[in-house]
Amino acid sequence: MAVHERDDEGGPAGAGLTTGEVARRLGVAPTTVRTWDRRYGLGPAAHTGGRHRRWTAGDMARLERMCALTATGIAPAEAARMARGDAPPEAVPARQAADAAPRLAVRARSRAGSGLRLGDVRQECKGIARAALRLDAAALDELLEAAIDEHGLVTAWTEVIMPTLQAVGRKWESSGEKYVEVEHFLSWHVSGALRRSTPSAIADRPGATTVLACVPGENHTLPLEVLAAALAERGLPVRMFGGALPVESLVTAVRRTGPAAVGLWAQSRTTASRPLAQHVAAMEWGVRGARRKPVVLTIGPGWAGRTSAGLPRPAGLAEAVTLLESVVSHKP
Repeated sequence: MAVHERDDEGGPAGAGLTTGEVARRLGVAPTTVRTWDRRYGLGPAAHTGGRHRRWTAGDMARLERMCALTATGIAPAEAARMARGDAPPEAVPARQAADAAPRLAVRARSRAGSGLRLGDVRQECKGIARAALRLDAAALDELLEAAIDEHGLVTAWTEVIMPTLQAVGRKWESSGEKYVEVEHFLSWHVSGALRRSTPSAIADRPGATTVLACVPGENHTLPLEVLAAALAERGLPVRMFGGALPVESLVTAVRRTGPAAVGLWAQSRTTASRPLAQHVAAMEWGVRGARRKPVVLTIGPGWAGRTSAGLPRPAGLAEAVTLLESVVSHKP
């Protein structure tokens, strides 16, 4: 008996894209694709048998047009008619609609398809960018979690999430801050995805904890949240103190925790403080004759040119994780 290869939704492999694959490529939730199929007739043009749908390149083209049109503010029902190539409603003259369609398509492509200049990046970046531009919370959560599950947190951050965040940042900087809401929306959902991917409880190991905090005046916490999640993913205990921790509070937290390492994040050179980092690195605790000091990592672009000997400055997330794993493993 011949054995036929099956895909992840139970259908024969090579028969077209599954609904889940279509949703990931478009940057929408699978429920959105199914709704467009059921409500607006944008389902597959052909069926492969059985209850599982398979989407061809032509089907994808219609859905991509639907995404582009709705991104310009066109009502879904009208966008679906245009995506299917149907005649426009009676209230709109056919010639007028035909003349308008190419202009709408150009506007849609400029706003939705190429609104963020991502360059040569993973396909997931484009889906996440589209979902962020549409402020589609359900799709964004699903795409972020899928990227983390598939690639692991470090690769997902470095190759998928960070390039998308950088593209959003460039977009609002070059457009008079018109896309600030998109950046905030994306950052919030990235933070949520990180928390959901992090183990809920990690047993403490005396002297093996890492303290993470932003320096005073620094409120960009997301890179530290990623580092905290990456360490937790590896079973390393972390104490995360977030943004703009006052000097006195930082010193108190280090003394109370007795950590193996302290990571200090600075986004801006105006907030990076070499004396503060040196002070924390010189702190000691423990019994006489066996006193210990933390390894202090200066993390973030703000530390460029402001570090000193004995204060490691990892170049990125992967290097920071590797360094902290090594520090913790060598602590008694």
